[in-house]
Amino acid sequence: MKRSRRYREQVALVEQERVYPVREGLELMKRMATAKFPETAEATFNLGINPSQHMVRGTCALPHGTGKAVRVLVFARGEKIREAEEAGADYVGGEDLAEKIQKEGWLEFERVVATPDMMPVVGKLGKILGPRGLMPSPKTGTVTMDVGPTVRELKAGMIEFRADRYGIVHAVFGKVTFEVDQLYANLVALTRAIQERKPEGVRGRYIQQVSVCSTMGPGIRVDEGELIAAAQAL
Repeated sequence: MKRSRRYREQVALVEQERVYPVREGLELMKRMATAKFPETAEATFNLGINPSQHMVRGTCALPHGTGKAVRVLVFARGEKIREAEEAGADYVGGEDLAEKIQKEGWLEFERVVATPDMMPVVGKLGKILGPRGLMPSPKTGTVTMDVGPTVRELKAGMIEFRADRYGIVHAVFGKVTFEVDQLYANLVALTRAIQERKPEGVRGRYIQQVSVCSTMGPGIRVDEGELIAAAQAL
């Protein structure tokens, strides 16, 4: 893939063999984010797992949010409809919304929550929501009777993460316009959430390498040991 001159100039600023102290790496990431739009801060965690045997998946409430407005759709009935609306859900309904998704291809939302009794309805949307990472799941806390708290957490900046087939987690942890201390706190919280989901039977180093980058910038390896120690101190 041919890279732009801007990207090549940025890569030249990164010492490729160096593992940066976390705050220094975040400062460098912010300095290199020169796009004309607010770039996202993204983290990559290389995990010491066997992806064919181990699943790493969960959620994390970022203390300073993601910097992005999140539209939440809730499938619910009865009293849970009012609870979802009072918590700030953008769309609340049942079969009517499912039909809109199926027949009109409507997908104007970023997160989906469902009460357990609505899963027979939501399950029919698996082929549409699943590939887009929108399918609610008990493992991520988005199939729940605690609709209100879940909606508030999602609106405040809860993210989902999942290891891919190579044992790598890619996750957003804010915007590069955040202060370094805010990005640091978010990244530590994400590290803790991933650490807490270490599968049983994994031996040796679990979090092997962590890199950060902006949407348009190169990866910067940061000290995973520092992050793990900070996460354990929370």
